[in-house]
Amino acid sequence: MTKTISYPDSTPPAVFTQDELGWAPWLQPLTEAELTERHWAGLVDASRSKSDYFMLLAHDPEVLEARTNADKDIFYNPNGGLPRAERELSATATSRHNGCIFCASVHSRFASTHSKRRDDVQRLLDDGVDTDLGERWNAVKQAAVALSDTPGQFGVAEIAELRAAGLDDFEITDVISTSAFFNWANRLMLSLGEPVPAKAA
Repeated sequence: MTKTISYPDSTPPAVFTQDELGWAPWLQPLTEAELTERHWAGLVDASRSKSDYFMLLAHDPEVLEARTNADKDIFYNPNGGLPRAERELSATATSRHNGCIFCASVHSRFASTHSKRRDDVQRLLDDGVDTDLGERWNAVKQAAVALSDTPGQFGVAEIAELRAAGLDDFEITDVISTSAFFNWANRLMLSLGEPVPAKAA
């Protein structure tokens, strides 16, 4: 049974940042002592037992396992498709639009690392999803935002912009996958806890 917990000494960050943040759950995560073989299988990577987020999701290990395997395939599959930097850009734009400060911090760092465009990524965080990032990045960003608002808003116009920016079918599929995944993940994270300064994590 879960119980509600609070972190009175941790003031949630109020601005988007590329700095590392922590995340505090509002419900009680499992402890390592409570994990069964079923839970460990659900975590996929044993190192995730150090994360309150994954230990909270481990209450439903089969769903967590499916979620984690989807995440890994979307972001780490090297067999063609969108460059990693633009997968992370899509996740960052989605998180910025949805107001998920924690997810935006994580994926903006990856976007900066893989693209070497830290200043552009920071402008996205500072100025929001209307900022001009150049044709290709704008197309990725705008597609992510359309999917975030409601899937029905994504369609012919966004596909045409992605194609005009040089994306092929496989790359467009990756834009859709990364944005759709984080549209869901943002809402889950925002409903289960809040970001906290890294030192308080």
